[in-house]
Amino acid sequence: MSKVVTGLDVLLQDEALCDQLKHARVGLLVNPTSVTRTFEHAIDALQKKGVNIVRLFGPEHGVRAEAQDMEAVTESIDPISKLPTISLYGHSYDSLEPDPEQVRDLDVVIADIQDIGTRYYTYAYTIGLMMKVCGQVDTACWVLDRPNPLGGEVIEGNRVDPECKSFVGMQPLAMRHGMTLGELARYFMRYGGWECQLKVIEMKGWERSMWYDQTGVPWVMPSPNMPTLQTAITYPGQCILEGTNLSEGRGTTRPFELFGAPYLDAQKFKEELDRYNLEGVSFRACSFKPMFQKHAEKVCRGVQLHVTDREVFRSVKTTFCILAAAQKLAPEQFGWREQAYEFVEDVPAIDLLCGQLWVREKLEGGMHPVELVDEMASHRTEFEQKRQECLIY
Repeated sequence: MSKVVTGLDVLLQDEALCDQLKHARVGLLVNPTSVTRTFEHAIDALQKKGVNIVRLFGPEHGVRAEAQDMEAVTESIDPISKLPTISLYGHSYDSLEPDPEQVRDLDVVIADIQDIGTRYYTYAYTIGLMMKVCGQVDTACWVLDRPNPLGGEVIEGNRVDPECKSFVGMQPLAMRHGMTLGELARYFMRYGGWECQLKVIEMKGWERSMWYDQTGVPWVMPSPNMPTLQTAITYPGQCILEGTNLSEGRGTTRPFELFGAPYLDAQKFKEELDRYNLEGVSFRACSFKPMFQKHAEKVCRGVQLHVTDREVFRSVKTTFCILAAAQKLAPEQFGWREQAYEFVEDVPAIDLLCGQLWVREKLEGGMHPVELVDEMASHRTEFEQKRQECLIY
């Protein structure tokens, strides 16, 4: 198995950089994934090196990831390290970035969080917003790079238009963007308007063809509903189900692999999906009962998707086929999420997730889902060109 060295481990092995940090006031933007190869948390590992950690910053779910998705985090003291903690996911849109005064007295903010390679995953934007504020107050920002669990070669979906900008799409990225957080930080600097004194601590040994389980880096759940690499593989498309009244499997042990609703016929749903002859995936009719969120404690009839070949499986295409099948089988019951989503009330969640208004409109108009996904390629050309200029590996 390959032995990728993450940015954190590279930093800890670099005595000159560690000595530099001993004489600085340091803030850490971290969560449970911020660990060394031996599972030591960055807070502990850096303190052992004599780094002066002044305060912590926590992304969505919190420094210790105790909160569910879209649940406000109000922590002020980390219960383990006892360090002062600033939540960057509170009750309002303004809470998503730190107050400049919370960063001004720091010499450097170090960000070390595991991403999963999908534009809806909010950690990249939390780092980007931190970069922006660091730039405003002349504080350096170091991003410790980690592998993209899905590799760095395949791109799926479209980009985000300004009218669909939100915390699940603050930059015009593709749904599956094929970049590491270090590369995204470079993209934000060059094209996103989030400028600062940026330093990316690069990984050693990572290749773009690698899936996470080929890196030798231990898997730690990036968030409460991202338990395994298999979950991450399905997520680029399946997160879109959050914009519907289908359960995306939250509240079960297989989020984003299980999906359905009380109003569906599981067997017919499976048969309809089989007609698309999608590569790399098989569907199994099933029933499940979410214990929280959509359809909580109600029996849902639906499907579990089983990825049979991850090299050819395309989650985005699969999910749009799921949407089309649900609309066809239950036109009166299937619908889009109507509640506010990620602090946005005036744009439907499905549009925020899809990133462009035409996607929902064409799906509602009966466009074949495979044709719809094929058309997305022309809508991400600009992103693909800019992306190439920001790659590191």
